Amino acid sequence: MQVFANNARLSSGWAANVRISIEQGVINAIHPQTALSPKDLHVDTLLPALPNLHSHSFQRAMAGMSEYRAKDRESFWTWRELLYRFLDQLGPDDFKAIAAMAFMEMQKAGYGSVGEFHYVHHQHRGRPYDDIAELSIRILEAAAETGIGLTHLPVLYSHGGVNEKPLSGGQLRFGNTLEQYYQLYESCAHHFGQLPSDARLGIAAHSLRAVSGANLSALAKEYADHPLHIHIAEQTKEVEEITAAYGLSPVQWLLQHQDVSPRWCLIHATHMTDSETRALAQTGATVGLCPITEANLGDGVFKGSQFISANGTYGVGSDSNINISLIEELRTLEYSQRLFHKERNVMVNGIGSTGEAIYLSAAKGGAQALGRACGSIDVGQLADLVAIDSYDAALCALSRDQILDGLVFAAKDRAVRDVWSAGRHMVRAGHHVNEKRITERFRATVLNLKDRLR
Repeated sequence: MQVFANNARLSSGWAANVRISIEQGVINAIHPQTALSPKDLHVDTLLPALPNLHSHSFQRAMAGMSEYRAKDRESFWTWRELLYRFLDQLGPDDFKAIAAMAFMEMQKAGYGSVGEFHYVHHQHRGRPYDDIAELSIRILEAAAETGIGLTHLPVLYSHGGVNEKPLSGGQLRFGNTLEQYYQLYESCAHHFGQLPSDARLGIAAHSLRAVSGANLSALAKEYADHPLHIHIAEQTKEVEEITAAYGLSPVQWLLQHQDVSPRWCLIHATHMTDSETRALAQTGATVGLCPITEANLGDGVFKGSQFISANGTYGVGSDSNINISLIEELRTLEYSQRLFHKERNVMVNGIGSTGEAIYLSAAKGGAQALGRACGSIDVGQLADLVAIDSYDAALCALSRDQILDGLVFAAKDRAVRDVWSAGRHMVRAGHHVNEKRITERFRATVLNLKDRLR
């Protein structure tokens, strides 16, 4: 396969009239300053496709259901009540239909890959499926149908709160002991054969509330060469509970008791002190920021300027999938910083284009977090690519060096025209190749869920 771009953002910078040659999903040659040939697929502007490093795909079907003030103080914790009630209705076919819709929308928004942080493993009230990986299998099937690059992250979730509080209610669908988790991982690995070779299997611990320190250490040791993800310091209540139980804040405890390194991805890390922020940056771990979800749930604002000043690594994720838009995710990240600091162009470490800094940083950090050879247009990298239309009304008056600023701050998702995941050309002229089937199945699924939730 050969893709010819009028302009392409290579790792070395912008180049014109670029031919990208792709073989078995990998970029094997790049030829700038060349001529269009009849064999080339011609696009306008080519960028590395960003990884979506954190998704709970099933929550896509909840979008819009919790935007109603019913109590004196609405919060993440009251939102979680709806989550548990919603989960009671979901079966395996529902998970697949919803995940396929979410993955397809991610691709249409410009994401080439996703880290699926999957923590629902059992039936209602915690009854096991015949295969402990039944719901993970449905995620794998959805990834195969959409063609998105998948890093699957089965999640260990053992306790209902700090001090090893027992699971209850909706949490029972999440629960596994460490030994059961090992079985879950092995079953997931067995079923991975249905996916292309670029798919990765990582591991995750839900949080310090849901996993003991001893089990987190055991998990990290058992899978020492895998990407490892964990929710951390998302809510002030969580920070208070962990501090009371452990004698240290969540990030302090993690840094003192675990070998936090570049294979780690700490999701949210919202509530940190300045010293914690600097110390976390120095580990090389990725912080997984989910600005749309963090804003929707009222989590708070990440210490972005301090983190990048310490050369910290970050990527972005769609988390609850209430609004799957790569552009809005990046835009919300910068705008949250502007509102907090009351200044402009915050997420730039030094001088330069804000849009380019955010886009390329999220590409690099997301690739690291997913253990995926992507995030830049280079020979040897996976062909995770996105083509945008620089003639779009929001972009047409901008110079090449301003394109990423225009994309992040002015454009709509319609600027995304084509997307490849490891060379799989799944979005063409703004539409996914399986869009009609996936959308119709999702619509039928959520309408049925609506009737069951009444």
